[in-house]
Amino acid sequence: MPNSFSAFEVRPPEMDEAQAIADLHATSSHAAYHGIVPEEVLTAMPMAKRLKMWQDAIEFGDPQVQIALDGDQIVGFVGYDRSRDKGTKNTVGEIWYIYVDPGYLDQGVGLALWDATREALVEEGCTSVTVWIPLRNERAMRFFDLAGFKRELTTAKTVPLGNIKIEEMRLKRGLE
Repeated sequence: MPNSFSAFEVRPPEMDEAQAIADLHATSSHAAYHGIVPEEVLTAMPMAKRLKMWQDAIEFGDPQVQIALDGDQIVGFVGYDRSRDKGTKNTVGEIWYIYVDPGYLDQGVGLALWDATREALVEEGCTSVTVWIPLRNERAMRFFDLAGFKRELTTAKTVPLGNIKIEEMRLKRGLE
């Protein structure tokens, strides 16, 4: 059900929505990384593998998933859970993925997903949350800056993505 601040319903997905999430993942990640990552890397993951990834996430909750809907259409999704970073306390959550349909950017979908994620992580006892963002993804950096995340400059690192390497940085904020 939509919260009082959002026109979008945010809820956990049903298994029969995995294909729509996989399709949106392909479309939105392509839009987010166009010009940052080569085309052959953006299209490297076969749809069957992407679909299986989201079916497993829905079935096993690893990561937990929430979807944003405009009517019956899935227009965004977020995957989150405890931090995957080594040595991190179990009170630290992590946003693993957050994607919005390119046609719905700047309409509050990301904020609705962030609000739902924050509430869920607080309910699980998390006191802070992190997210890893490619340094060249200016839209994502701006979104998380506006959401109150702080850049942890000492965490910048180079990571493999397909046959290339990208620079990314961890951002963090409290969940008061």
